[in-house]
Amino acid sequence: MNLLEQYRQRRLALHLTQHELASRTGMVRQQYQRLERGGNPRLNTLELAADGLNARLMLIPMEKWHAVQALLKGETSESTGLDADPWQGLLGDDEPDESDRDGR
Repeated sequence: MNLLEQYRQRRLALHLTQHELASRTGMVRQQYQRLERGGNPRLNTLELAADGLNARLMLIPMEKWHAVQALLKGETSESTGLDADPWQGLLGDDEPDESDRDGR
């Protein structure tokens, strides 16, 4: 499922019309409608629409993609053979910060 289809699915799950979602974000309905139809929206438009859907955009490193997908589907690490915590290191939180690297 591509990103724009995810917007549509999320909107429907929240029982919102395109008009209602556009009103929540300050967008015009046609602008949101183009987003769902596969337009070429700007990043700030994607972020604004995500806010209206009570959601966030996130880049997921490819090496974590399958683990995150399995977790979102409710699969356990035993059934997928994946690490117990696919979120570990997703945002670089397992890497030392600059002060740790240079010994200060």
